Amino acid sequence: MKSFTIVVDSNCDLPPNYAEKHGIEVLPMPFELDGKAHNQGYWQEISAKDFYTTLRNGGIAKTSQINSWLFEKIFLDYAKQGKSALFLLLSSGLSATFQTASSALQGVKKSYPNCDISLVDSIAASLGHGLLAMLAVQRRKEGMSASETAAWLEERKHRCIGLFTVDDLMYLHRGGRLSKLSAIAGSVLGVKPVLNLAPDGTLALKNKVRGRHAALKLMVNQLKECTGDSTLDTVIVCHTDSLDDSETLVSMVKEAVKVREVINMTIGPVIGAHLGPGAVVLFFETRMTRTEYEKKFYKQ
Repeated sequence: MKSFTIVVDSNCDLPPNYAEKHGIEVLPMPFELDGKAHNQGYWQEISAKDFYTTLRNGGIAKTSQINSWLFEKIFLDYAKQGKSALFLLLSSGLSATFQTASSALQGVKKSYPNCDISLVDSIAASLGHGLLAMLAVQRRKEGMSASETAAWLEERKHRCIGLFTVDDLMYLHRGGRLSKLSAIAGSVLGVKPVLNLAPDGTLALKNKVRGRHAALKLMVNQLKECTGDSTLDTVIVCHTDSLDDSETLVSMVKEAVKVREVINMTIGPVIGAHLGPGAVVLFFETRMTRTEYEKKFYKQ
């Protein structure tokens, strides 16, 4: 079976050593912090601690998508060399990155109609997106082609659940990911909001509970109800400079479910700019789809 390259944008927050080990190409997503441009996507130009401290002190972070001309250049390089690639990109519900890439690929295919390039909208972000990339690595090892892996991911991505709790919803509002009314409603003193990744890849405010521990407990309880007695391969916990709470969540997950590995990571600057400091996130796979999950926990 012909091998292929897995390409992601840096919003997937995969550890750079993991990406290097598995031959994953990472496209940097640019951001600005207090007017200074950062183009490397990860933490090469600023540490995570300094980034989130700057936000806590009133600093302003802005993000932008990868340019269409860059996607076109990359696609042309693969097409001219006859190389196969799978591009797994940030949720179209959170960014125009996937739409930009799709448009660029359509243009390239006019000259190279047989190019073997597949695009997948992750309908996820951060390590929810990264989890799908890890699954793609496994499928590639098993001998799947780029197009076969893309088709497999199109089904599996709907079974990856993401739950979030944040300190301040106004970061999501300022970034255009949450309405002002929802942000104000979820920002009552002492109340902690819990959000999830909706079936269309957007973020949705779902619960408001009293205190951080209650928010973490709700997330773990939903994880347990979604997965039952099955043994999970990987559960991912990540945070925006909230290490203590993330370690608490890791312990709660290990006590609640059977799992082979729990990964705890810091969220990168682009997604972190929208969540703000103090966020804790839980990603996991389940047999139910996000639509089934919504019906189970949030009956209309």
